[in-house]
Amino acid sequence: MKVVLQRVKEASVTVRGEKISEIQKGFLLLVGVTHEDTEEDVKYLVNKIVHLRVFEDENEKMNHSIKDADGSILSVSQFTLYGDTKKGRRPSFIKAAKPAEAEALYNTFNQALRTEGVITETGEFGAMMDVQLVNDGPVTLILDSKDR
Repeated sequence: MKVVLQRVKEASVTVRGEKISEIQKGFLLLVGVTHEDTEEDVKYLVNKIVHLRVFEDENEKMNHSIKDADGSILSVSQFTLYGDTKKGRRPSFIKAAKPAEAEALYNTFNQALRTEGVITETGEFGAMMDVQLVNDGPVTLILDSKDR
């Protein structure tokens, strides 16, 4: 699994002209699933995300986790994170998991974040979404469960 994590002041998702989810301070997560991913990948990334110290403390040092900062998460499925652009001009998405498999693992991922006590909103799996955010910092990190 790959996650692009952005620390945000606010973020929202709109589908078919209707805002379906929004958060204030927290993380916008763009989540990609490949056909090799398992629940172990979910566990690794959830643990990393909820304990990652990227919120500032009273000394302006990145020393607090999302839990410490009482932040929320907006999780958006994004199969294009597994786009391969090595050949040609059009990305290949053969490394991305099949939709049913990806959706199941994406739902497991979101539920695991909630189980950790972090409010977690989502986009709509498989939909064309307008994602708006105010990046805080900016702080943007790329997490890959295969890097452990």
